[in-house]
Amino acid sequence: MSKAKRSIAFSRRVRRWLVEYWRSFSFVGLVFATLFFAASVTPSLLPRHYVTQGLLSGFSIAAGYALGVLLVWIYRFFELPHAPQKLQRIAKIATVIVVALCFVGGIRQMTFWQNSIRELMEMPSLQTADPYRTSAIAIVFAAVLVALTRMFIDSSVFAANQLNRFLPRRIAVTLGTILVTVIVWVIANGVVIRGLVNFADGVFLKADALIEEDIDHPSDPMACGSDESLVDWDSIGRQGKAFLGQGPSADEIGEFLDRDVPQPIRVYVGMRSAETPQQRAELALKELIRVGGFDRSVLVVATPTGTGWLDPSAVDTLEFIHGGDCAIVSTQYSYLPSWITILVDPKRSIVSADALFDVIYRYWTDLPVDDRPRLYLQGLSLGALGSEVCADMYTIFEDPIQGAVWSGPPFPSQRWNEIVRDRQPDSPAWLPVYRDSRLVRFTAAKNALNPSRPWGAMRNVYIQHASDPMIWFSPTLAWHRPDWLTEPRGPDVSPYLRWFPVVTFLQVAFDMPMATSVPIGYGHNYAPSAYIDAWTSVTEPDQWNDDFSRQLKEKFKAKGTPKP
Repeated sequence: MSKAKRSIAFSRRVRRWLVEYWRSFSFVGLVFATLFFAASVTPSLLPRHYVTQGLLSGFSIAAGYALGVLLVWIYRFFELPHAPQKLQRIAKIATVIVVALCFVGGIRQMTFWQNSIRELMEMPSLQTADPYRTSAIAIVFAAVLVALTRMFIDSSVFAANQLNRFLPRRIAVTLGTILVTVIVWVIANGVVIRGLVNFADGVFLKADALIEEDIDHPSDPMACGSDESLVDWDSIGRQGKAFLGQGPSADEIGEFLDRDVPQPIRVYVGMRSAETPQQRAELALKELIRVGGFDRSVLVVATPTGTGWLDPSAVDTLEFIHGGDCAIVSTQYSYLPSWITILVDPKRSIVSADALFDVIYRYWTDLPVDDRPRLYLQGLSLGALGSEVCADMYTIFEDPIQGAVWSGPPFPSQRWNEIVRDRQPDSPAWLPVYRDSRLVRFTAAKNALNPSRPWGAMRNVYIQHASDPMIWFSPTLAWHRPDWLTEPRGPDVSPYLRWFPVVTFLQVAFDMPMATSVPIGYGHNYAPSAYIDAWTSVTEPDQWNDDFSRQLKEKFKAKGTPKP
């Protein structure tokens, strides 16, 4: 056979295979896949790039197709009656028309929906959301996912057929499916997922070891990380060095307040400074004692984010508010971004926060009550997850601390979940009112702390945005409409956001890695103004008034705040 004939024969086999492969698809599955695609391009909490949207829509198409196939299988399993052929043809035609209209409508509305979020977040409008690129990426990605799923099913059938030589059919099918599932899980978890985690671990480990060019080795012997310090500068990590070297100076704070102020105290112990969380906590305590942290009026035990980052919006504002008469101590527990750390090991922050608070608190309680600093907790994201549970209720009853400021508590935060669940029924989930508001209050970009209402002995504030996916993601989104979508919804949430089973779960899951990609004051980026309101309400600073708060907000707004 000539080369030309072989080429023609090969092309015919490929075309025949493609036709047969296309015919193998379930009509009902394709209907659900198209509907899921149309739902996936509706707005979620954050605006999306067309590549991200394409991957999200691909997942949605695959999930919709799987659901459709499952429903057909269930229908056939129960041997339900089939409709007459004529009725089936009419139903298919009507279904195709409706589904096509949903698909076209989704494509046409994509740009409008994306701009409905961007407008609320003060972002420039898009001329186009690239619906055709999105569709192309989605279809290709969905095809890959469906092909992989079919490979899994075919492998299970093959394994069952081999086992059926020696075992009864049903036992063979069960064991074959279990066998293939275990093999796939071992490969996926042990090779793919672990490889990706190890790759991310290596990348962020190198990033953690970098030294910013504008951060100098401390020369003040009383500074953490100096030559006289108990904490070696090179062991601290990039985010720790930024925390120690980029805060406001006493001169800058004094100029703002128009009086002489002490230099704020900052202590930070990196992951490489000591081997275990307990050893890092004990080193932090020794360093805090060395630099005189317990001689200040305010002491804050801060738990960083997954990368070890402490939000300048939170720590810098505190030092201005208290005129430098404060100390902040923190220990690093990870160098991975919070959304990865949550998936890999969310307990890291809890273990680290427990260890640090325990050693600080035990030393603090041994000091004379009239001659010790007021003690507060602070944490953002995973820092809030760890910080909110480190001070157990029995400890607080015995010798209470003064309060806490937490921001962006991630969805696994147990105490936050309990408070939101038990809120007053007429308050929304994104701005809940808990009991009489004497112990815990919530606020957002706009101050909602209601200073006219009396506080209790301990003051705790959660800062949270209605558009923060790190807070609102939950596995239950796949089958349950969340409370944060009930009216009235948050001011930074698109009015066109609707809950769809499975699809909304995927949308918010894809929002999580992009949570800090939006402007300050939205998503997982918390503004200095919100921290200023929280700190002034929680700590009641001396020589402070509303005019100072307004001026400080203007100062930080003009300065801008760096992202992690």
